[in-house]
Amino acid sequence: MGFVTTDDDVQIFYKDWGPKDAQPIVFHHGWPLSSDDWDAQMLFFLSKGYRVVAHDRRGHGRSEQVADGHDIDHYAADAFAVAKALDLKNAVHIGHSTGGGEVARYVARHGEPAGRVAKAVLVAAIPPLMLKTDDNPGRNTHGGLRRFSVGTGQ
Repeated sequence: MGFVTTDDDVQIFYKDWGPKDAQPIVFHHGWPLSSDDWDAQMLFFLSKGYRVVAHDRRGHGRSEQVADGHDIDHYAADAFAVAKALDLKNAVHIGHSTGGGEVARYVARHGEPAGRVAKAVLVAAIPPLMLKTDDNPGRNTHGGLRRFSVGTGQ
């Protein structure tokens, strides 16, 4: 357990359990929860030999309580600050609710360089609009998402 400081000087709490050389699974919580809500899943995957990581989103749990930056772009950047500080590679990112939107934006913006993200799992997610449109010119479905395909789990 520890803290990382984001580019905009917000302290983000994280848990990092398991062997540092094992494949990491990163858990992204929903609104208004915290990393503690993933403990049962983290313990399960820890028992299977994975490295498990979860963080408290800004304004949640043990992370710094701030009045600004409560949007998917900041949440993804905060998750990247954790992943970068822990040098996570080949990670599986699992997000629930708002955490799912965070994962989608994280993969789109921070999934490169290749090798950082292995898979993304969105559970009852609120994914952000990632399609580039006239109303949403700053988005693009290519880049980090191009490597991933949508499947049925079969």
